[in-house]
Amino acid sequence: MSRFSTASFLSSKKEGRKISMLTAYDYSTARLLDEAGVDSILVGDSLGMVILGYENTLQVTVEDIIHHTKAVARGCKRALVIADMPFLSYHISVEETIKNAGRMIQEANAHAVKLEGGTEVVDKIKALVKAQIPVVGHLGLTPQSVNMMGGFKVQGKDEVQARKILEDAKLLQEAGVFSIVLECVPEKLAKIITEAIDIPTIGIGAGKYCDGQVLVTQDMLGMFSDFSPKFVKKYCDVGSDIKGAVAAFKEEIQKGAFPAEKHTFTIDEAILDKINLKA
Repeated sequence: MSRFSTASFLSSKKEGRKISMLTAYDYSTARLLDEAGVDSILVGDSLGMVILGYENTLQVTVEDIIHHTKAVARGCKRALVIADMPFLSYHISVEETIKNAGRMIQEANAHAVKLEGGTEVVDKIKALVKAQIPVVGHLGLTPQSVNMMGGFKVQGKDEVQARKILEDAKLLQEAGVFSIVLECVPEKLAKIITEAIDIPTIGIGAGKYCDGQVLVTQDMLGMFSDFSPKFVKKYCDVGSDIKGAVAAFKEEIQKGAFPAEKHTFTIDEAILDKINLKA
């Protein structure tokens, strides 16, 4: 099974094949997603909310991303692993950006990095590409800018915003990104953007016309219940299954039904006699 690569992203768009992407933050989940055939796994800064319990993504550090990406990379044989660059990891300088992204590639075995923003990060993207680090862009709702945006709101609904997102997409393509995540933008705007650029768009709350789709795994499996965005489809309810299994475990312990004989180990009775431990 060949690795899904940055070239695979580009050929998928050219040939009309939709790209699948999900998040993962640990080895066992990454391995399951990889074996199920997902094309790409994003170690997103969403780990701050669904794994670490933060209110938003702003507290996630470079060390957090590296730690979790290492685990995810160990579980992937086919999927392209993308590491999110967290808040302030690429905002200070080009040098700091290259250093942090380089660690994600070199130490954590990510295949690419993702960063948010348009024209304001073009210089960082160009420097990363020059340093041979593949980059995914991210436009629309950019969670690291949640305080500036005044909350998690759909972006691009007025002419000024819509025009900026479209122009930023073109700028990111020129800067060298191989794909762009479009988050929480109107479907028809996402369609215009997708048709205007040669690199694939990956939608999350951006409608069906994007070249691929990404969801947070905990959302689509029903494992995260703090809130559920409109764009999430739950494909199963693992959260309820987990609660049910834990309740059954607890009940069987109380009743003495677990562990049963098949879950225990035996010892020769003669041995017990010799050490005076026979009941």
